[in-house]
Amino acid sequence: MMLKHATGTVLARLFITGMNLLVMMLAGHALGAEGLGTIGLIVLGITLVMLPANLIGGGAMVYLVPRVPLGRLLPPAYVCAMVSAAGSYLVLRKVPLVPDGFEGHVCTLACIQAVYSAHFGVLLGRERIAAHNAINAIHSVVLLSAFALLLRFRNGSDAHAYVYACYAAFTLSAVLSSAAMGRSVPVKLTNRHDVPRMLLRQGFWVQGANGLQLMNYRLAYWIVEHTLGRAALGMYSVGTQLAESAWIAPRSLGMVLVSRVSNLEEVARQRDLTLLTAKAAVGVALGVILVLAMLPDTVFGIIFGKGITGLRPIVLLLAPGILSMSASQAFSHYFSGKGQNRHNLVGSGLGMFITAGLGWWAIQHWGLKGAALTASLAYTTSLLYQWAVFSRRHAVSWHALRPTRADMDRLSGLLRMKSRPHQERS
Repeated sequence: MMLKHATGTVLARLFITGMNLLVMMLAGHALGAEGLGTIGLIVLGITLVMLPANLIGGGAMVYLVPRVPLGRLLPPAYVCAMVSAAGSYLVLRKVPLVPDGFEGHVCTLACIQAVYSAHFGVLLGRERIAAHNAINAIHSVVLLSAFALLLRFRNGSDAHAYVYACYAAFTLSAVLSSAAMGRSVPVKLTNRHDVPRMLLRQGFWVQGANGLQLMNYRLAYWIVEHTLGRAALGMYSVGTQLAESAWIAPRSLGMVLVSRVSNLEEVARQRDLTLLTAKAAVGVALGVILVLAMLPDTVFGIIFGKGITGLRPIVLLLAPGILSMSASQAFSHYFSGKGQNRHNLVGSGLGMFITAGLGWWAIQHWGLKGAALTASLAYTTSLLYQWAVFSRRHAVSWHALRPTRADMDRLSGLLRMKSRPHQERS
């Protein structure tokens, strides 16, 4: 039942976000703003290395698992993860994208994450959404617990405590996800010679879009560090992660949407469900942003440490972009469900172009406020491209995005739709 899947995913992501918030609180109090900045760069480095490491895995797996035997999917994914991690290590030794001394840790953790990401793709391809959510929740608990213990008992605690906690959480996720995959199941046989091409084609579009979106999200991190310093980056990373908590529900609704779109043939229903999801996503995100905007800076200081101040202006300036990206979640999942990830790639690329072109100037002139403004402009640009493609295809205007009284009834209907097991992809 889609309601069960959507509700379970939202609850799991809320729980995981809470655990991650506690990790940031611990890091803020124990390591300060500079420590938060170092951790932010480590996480960004892992995500960056994951792009080539996950080329044959992750999102591509979800599409291919029902069609190709695992014996022809997992070995290439493992090899790709190891080779990419090794190559990335050589690059990071020459290019200072992560803090000094963390290059090996970043690449090793990315390799482990690529392995369990491939496993997660298998679970989603087999509709094991509950197992996927459970392992992610366990991952967050182990990360928090290990980090807290290391901060408590390890002498001279620094960002290495976070890295070692990641080793514990990542390794356990790889083991649990491997066990959860279970035995092989029948698949729709695919021509043997088509498998490599399918792997690379699916991986290219998905990871290409992910890579450009990552740069769209996080290019400002590097600019802030080089322009304003590590402590300023720590403050900005906390502000962005708080604002991005508004994406929990939009991303969960997007998962429901991609399942429906990929199984619907009626173009009108695809259009209506996408518009409905976009409006619901923006509504929920707006509520979260309003709550964050009402919190005084003293609350953030108490939660994250004395060095974390001035977050409210950052959150407010990020708000337009967060709302734009919330709507974009609906259109991104629509294009994914239609097998047209190239539009997601182009939209992300346009956003990255804005960040790369304006980021340095804005941050040099306006500091963290400039970074937040640039992010909002980049996210909005991505949405405008997606909307242009969607509206032209379905001959709809901006008026279609206005909420109506019927929207709540339609949203309730979307979440209560029952699908036969073979119809659910997410």
